[in-house]
Amino acid sequence: MKINGQHYRSVWPIGEDAFGIIDQTKLPHEFATLTLRNAEAAAHAIITMQTRGAPLIGAVGAYGLALAVREDSSDEHLTKVHDMLAETRPTAINLRWALKRMRDALLNQPHDKRAALAWKEAAAIADEDVAMSEAIGKNGLKIIREIAAKKPGKTVNILTHCNAGWLATVDYGTALAPIYLAHDDGIPLHVWVDETRPRNQGASLTAFELGSHGVHHTILADNAGGHYMQAGQVDMVIVGTDRVTANGDVANKIGTYLKALAAKDNDVPFYVALPSSTIDWTLENGRDIPIEERSQDEVLKMSGRLPDGSVAMVEIAAPGSGAANPGFDVTPARLVTGLITERGTCAATPEGLRSLFPK
Repeated sequence: MKINGQHYRSVWPIGEDAFGIIDQTKLPHEFATLTLRNAEAAAHAIITMQTRGAPLIGAVGAYGLALAVREDSSDEHLTKVHDMLAETRPTAINLRWALKRMRDALLNQPHDKRAALAWKEAAAIADEDVAMSEAIGKNGLKIIREIAAKKPGKTVNILTHCNAGWLATVDYGTALAPIYLAHDDGIPLHVWVDETRPRNQGASLTAFELGSHGVHHTILADNAGGHYMQAGQVDMVIVGTDRVTANGDVANKIGTYLKALAAKDNDVPFYVALPSSTIDWTLENGRDIPIEERSQDEVLKMSGRLPDGSVAMVEIAAPGSGAANPGFDVTPARLVTGLITERGTCAATPEGLRSLFPK
């Protein structure tokens, strides 16, 4: 994707001893990048959400592990850093998938070759993520085209929750990839963007992405989506996910479940876009997914730009009040119209998933 006419990925190598990321905590008020030179810096960026999004943190974790191998290629150090990075975000399965792939690729290799192999494998993970996201976009575009054909000359209205665009992946995105391709294809589009409290990743990141690409969009308070569905102003909902279990249950940003319920009640199709690295075949259903509990400050405080242009953190809640802050919820498979993957779209069922991923 492009920012001010310049193409960016969300993670990129810098030589062979560092890599760069976009500092997403600065958006949308400032576009800043960071250079990471070791695994500890990668872990810090993931924990603080300077980099986030399930597919993206998998690639960032892979590059972080590659830097660690450059410092010490021993099995013990490899396992130690693998475990350290894996603990940074518990819900998204892509991180553990990427780290396991890195470890499996290195453990049986000569120690003097591991650094070069690790860097090559991390780059391969990033490149494959781009290819999967582009394929997801093409498969989702078919669905948008079908909706557009049923209302010729009229705008297709799509609602999304949180950020599942190129900032959440290495490029293109998952849920937003079909939207970008549809926009580029000339289909008239309008996107309802949930603000996605408490971190406001819809208002700050998704709106930033869509605006940069020229896609018409409107930011909604999280609780407004159901109203627009009742009013017939939402043609489809599409979201990303941090983990899908073998039965088709979906873990995504908190509030997704409520959108799925509203969509079901109003006969609005509800799609989930994901690469195969997001599928956790080891879990039978969503009840087994670990749900990350984040700091209560994310609920009690908010950052924003002041009239003088500076950015500040302010308190928004009654003093002395506590807050609960689960980062994700689970949407049952029965509420999901379809799963859009790099291999095609399938039903959110064990049979549907196996039809695309028989092995």
